[in-house]
Amino acid sequence: MEDIKMDNNKFYIGEDSENPIAEITFIPLGEDKIIVNHTYVSPKLRGLGIGERLVEKAAEYAREGNKKIVPTCSFAKKLMTENEKYKDLIAD
Repeated sequence: MEDIKMDNNKFYIGEDSENPIAEITFIPLGEDKIIVNHTYVSPKLRGLGIGERLVEKAAEYAREGNKKIVPTCSFAKKLMTENEKYKDLIAD
C-alpha cells in the first residue's frame, strides 16, 4: 500500500505533491478548524479504500491539532457524517 505524505495543506500519495495519484486538500480556518475541500483518487486506484485512508489521515491531523473539520468536499462530508468515529470532528 502506498505511503501517505504531507505537503502544504494536503495529504497525498505519489512521487511528488504537484502530480499526486491521490490527494485530500484542506484550508486552515482560524486556529481551530480546517476546511476539507477536495479529495481525488486516480481511476486506477479507485475502489481500494484510498479515499477513506486520506479522510482518516486528515482526521488524525485534526485530532492531533485539536481542530474541527468543515467538510465541503462531498466525498469527505458523506464519509464523515455517516461514520460515528468522525462525529466529534465535524464543526458545528
